[in-house]
Amino acid sequence: MFVCSDEHADLEKYPYHVRDVHISDPFILADPASGSYYTYVQFADLNRFPELPGGRGHFYCLESKDLIHWSRPKVCFEKGDFWADMDYWAPECHMWKGRYYLISSFRAEGTYRRCQCLVADSPAGPFRPVRQEPVTPEGWQCLDGTLYVDRSGAPYMVFCHEWLQVEDGQICAVPLSGDLGEATGEPEILFRASEAPWTGSVERGGGVTDGPFLHRLPGGGLIMLWSSFTASGAYAVSYATSLSGEIHGPWVQQERPLYAMDGAHAMLFRSFSGQLMMACHCPNDHKRKRILLFEMEETEKGIHIINEVTGNWYTAIGGHGARYAYPSSCREAPCFMKDPRAGGGI
Repeated sequence: MFVCSDEHADLEKYPYHVRDVHISDPFILADPASGSYYTYVQFADLNRFPELPGGRGHFYCLESKDLIHWSRPKVCFEKGDFWADMDYWAPECHMWKGRYYLISSFRAEGTYRRCQCLVADSPAGPFRPVRQEPVTPEGWQCLDGTLYVDRSGAPYMVFCHEWLQVEDGQICAVPLSGDLGEATGEPEILFRASEAPWTGSVERGGGVTDGPFLHRLPGGGLIMLWSSFTASGAYAVSYATSLSGEIHGPWVQQERPLYAMDGAHAMLFRSFSGQLMMACHCPNDHKRKRILLFEMEETEKGIHIINEVTGNWYTAIGGHGARYAYPSSCREAPCFMKDPRAGGGI
């Protein structure tokens, strides 16, 4: 077992410990060109990093070599003449045709929230809009866009049609142009929140659909992580399986969540050692949100959690585990089954 400790970290270059990183909806890109991990935030800790520009209309990028120690945030997108300055939510960075695409939701005063893509030649930006117009449908309140590329190589944006507008939240998809700049077809509703047996009543947030992410299993099966709330009101993540192995489904829901202790909006990535990892935030309380990193097991039929690495559950755990939270901060060194650094070694 590899132990990632401060003894081997460059704390001058990577001073931001994973237990301190304030983040919503973490998405982690393992960039093969640089041998670094990147994540993106829409707000910065201006008390800790007062040199950063604050206010609306920014995305910041953080870099890491070991998933535990992160760099100072750097601005990777500034609004400029872009149409939106609000609701910069859930930024994701995907590689597509040799470039880096930051997908997020955006809103301007008096408008609905919609999703679109920004593009850059580096994972650290600077990003710019592919086009000024959003990808998701006019008149729809949307969020949490993600990229899916089917077996034929055709790109789609998968996104949430907000429960606030439709009551029973939807997961939808639209086909995209080759530059990911516009929809080339009509939106398709893939499933609704109420189809999952683990979600609670609408009064407790059971109508929410949140954070879709697509993953191809070793045997070729296609699953989609997504999040909602359980009957007890806990933020939770589970997944659905496509019976056709493609985006059009039909989609069959898991009976129970993957994780239901007030942590969700999850995504999957592979560390540089090849270990499948899951990232999400916990708890679902904005000021206290931190990254949870899980080592995962995958089979031809699905995925399971092996271990949580960061220790951020220690004081933040909620849902049915809330009474087991500890009052003091975790001092355990994060441990991985495989060295997450490119090339390994100390």
